[in-house]
Amino acid sequence: MYARIKTTACFAIVMLFAASAVFAQMGRTWPSEKKIVPDPVTGLPLTFLTSTDGGYTQSKIYQTHRQWTSDGKWLIFRGVRETGPQAMAVNEETGQIVQVTESGFMGMLCAGNKTMKLVVMTGGGSGGGGRGRGAAGAPGAAPAEGRGRGPGGRGPGGPHQIVEIDLAKLFADVAAGTVKPASNYQRICGTIPETLPADGNMGLDANDDFVYFRVGGPETAQLSEGQTLQKAFGQRGMGAGPSGLRSMNLKTGEIKFIVNVGFGIGHVQSNPWMPGEIVFCWETGGKAPQRTWIVESDGTGLRPLYPEAPYEWITHEAVINRDEAVIAILGHRSIASATATSDWGISGTFEHPTGVAIVNLRTREMRIVGQIPEWSKGRSDWHVAGSIDGRWACSDDFQFEVWLY
Repeated sequence: MYARIKTTACFAIVMLFAASAVFAQMGRTWPSEKKIVPDPVTGLPLTFLTSTDGGYTQSKIYQTHRQWTSDGKWLIFRGVRETGPQAMAVNEETGQIVQVTESGFMGMLCAGNKTMKLVVMTGGGSGGGGRGRGAAGAPGAAPAEGRGRGPGGRGPGGPHQIVEIDLAKLFADVAAGTVKPASNYQRICGTIPETLPADGNMGLDANDDFVYFRVGGPETAQLSEGQTLQKAFGQRGMGAGPSGLRSMNLKTGEIKFIVNVGFGIGHVQSNPWMPGEIVFCWETGGKAPQRTWIVESDGTGLRPLYPEAPYEWITHEAVINRDEAVIAILGHRSIASATATSDWGISGTFEHPTGVAIVNLRTREMRIVGQIPEWSKGRSDWHVAGSIDGRWACSDDFQFEVWLY
């Protein structure tokens, strides 16, 4: 009887591990969850590509990064399903959902600009967890990918690997019903050593041949010219330096120095139309003394993207075309409450211009192109984006309504 029970138990354990492997497999699919719902405000049809009906948790990539594959057919997103936290893709036309990672990822998902590839960072110590949106009272707070702990993520320990996934090959095998092990679709580009603590905050170059990523640790102690060491700023005790940017050649795995700065770097993004151009921010969890920065991949041209005043609360910068970035200038605080001795100082009020602003990366000129109306309960523009042709800008507000300018 003992032998029989033992055999049965072993069989159950084997089946459990086999099932786990299947559930976690790259290329696993789910049927369409598309729903078309009329918008309660405008009446326009809204297409929902994923659903939470099955208890799933999913969220889009941050607005600083490409959401779609280069062929324009698949939307990449972060999902927590039976497989655990993984990167997913949903086909806009058919609604089919495909799992595109197998061992999770750290921080940002970088979809190819010119190729059907996905680049992720993996490895490290324990950790993970979902991405949370900043509370309405704390605009500018870094989401989980800004802190290096997006779904499937790990802690800042190392070493880490940069992995490239061939989406075209994976999608073709999914369609043919011939999905193979993950090793057939992914390639390790290189390893980031423990001496360069990284957390997955990174951007993919316009030519898909380099990634630019944030690092900390002792190798960032020697600051680049013109930089001074900064302490934590604001009420959240964030933003202290130093930190730095490095690049990795995706073909050779070579890591190169870009810059070391005196503050804590937050979001890192590339200009998808200009090779070697990087935009990043000083992340404090709120108002920063100088939020937005730009630099070339060889370390030259380091400067503020938009030089801000003490009364301006700048956040959620995003490159929207070859020559322009969009920023939010918040107006979410009352003039009476924003005193020099209050949390975050005198920033973020309507005493000065606020709204959605476009900054020209070449001429450095800025223009405000929109602002939510005074009667809106949303209080202020918050996250921002814009169209490649320079015609449209958009934002959401603190009530999560979306505005088009």
